[in-house]
Amino acid sequence: MRAVGYVVAGLGMLLLLAVLPLYLASGLMVPMWAVVVLLMVWVVLFVLGIRWFARHPYRVLVLPFAAAAIWFAAIYAGEIFLDWTA
Repeated sequence: MRAVGYVVAGLGMLLLLAVLPLYLASGLMVPMWAVVVLLMVWVVLFVLGIRWFARHPYRVLVLPFAAAAIWFAAIYAGEIFLDWTA
């Protein structure tokens, strides 16, 4: 059963890496300070995934979805409230 947990955690970390290009490409739509903040959020989620890898492997699978939701919410809020445009 432990091997399944490692596979699930590994999948979560790979999906988290797949979300990284969204954060890196944000510079096309948002100011540099927002890109730095978004990348800091992604790094925090990545470190959390590393810490949870062995202890709570099934929680790691939630992180990429949380990262995508945070990115989408930040871009949308910036567009609505701060007039960010591509």
